[in-house]
Amino acid sequence: MSADTVARLMMFWDYDAEWGAERSRLPGGKKAWGPLEATCTERLLHLHANYRVPACFAVVGSVALPGTPPYHNATQVRAIHAAGHEVASHSHRHEWLPGLGPQALIETLHASRAALEDCIGAAVQSFVPPFNQPYDYVAGQSISLAERREAGRMRTDLRRLCDGLRETGYRFCRVAYRPLMQRFAEAVTRRRLDRPVRPERIAGVTCVRLNSAGGFDEPVLRMLDTCVKQRGLLVAYGHPHSLHAGNSQDERHLVPFLARVAAYRDAGALQVVLPAQYYEA
Repeated sequence: MSADTVARLMMFWDYDAEWGAERSRLPGGKKAWGPLEATCTERLLHLHANYRVPACFAVVGSVALPGTPPYHNATQVRAIHAAGHEVASHSHRHEWLPGLGPQALIETLHASRAALEDCIGAAVQSFVPPFNQPYDYVAGQSISLAERREAGRMRTDLRRLCDGLRETGYRFCRVAYRPLMQRFAEAVTRRRLDRPVRPERIAGVTCVRLNSAGGFDEPVLRMLDTCVKQRGLLVAYGHPHSLHAGNSQDERHLVPFLARVAAYRDAGALQVVLPAQYYEA
């Protein structure tokens, strides 16, 4: 895109369905929120239409295959697309990508994209990695000892992921690596030190780095205000199933966030963008 004349917001929803609930890496293992994905997404589509804010829904590819919720919901995937939101891939079955070797990585990237494109009848060229990993990206001064220890030598790091994305026809990826110096400063200050970000190219793929912790509460509102003042880019995200979970992704935080976004947009101070607007520019 061209020079930053106004601030921009890129908003994501990571649509996991039962695949993500079963593969949760949070304490306690498998979660029970899979069936909530569909009902909460219905509410999200209403809220986004009300505030006229488009978003990118990163959907697990298997959701787009024939079948019934909570594993499959092709009808809802088509409804997301029909409402004007971008549909991105979130892998095929919510795999932990660092643990995949080269062939398994290509298989999940290809299968997810094919399933989503067959479902919506349009190209899918954006990708959001499950769990926001891999973090390991030496060129970005980000090293994940945990990924290296658990996944081993044949792991998928961020460079290998982007190589695979390019090979399978993707053009955009949301990334979440955090440079070592930033992580050290955050450990000292005991708070996130986010700032407006710019797109970057990794292995020929356009990438934007998360600069919010997830959700839409007061810290993310402050980051939105900062991006408006500095004419920067805010990358925000949540999960549909958390819409009534009582955390930072809850509707009670989302609605004020959408209202402020709409106010900034209507004042000409903010543009809401989708990944496709970057790789098609």
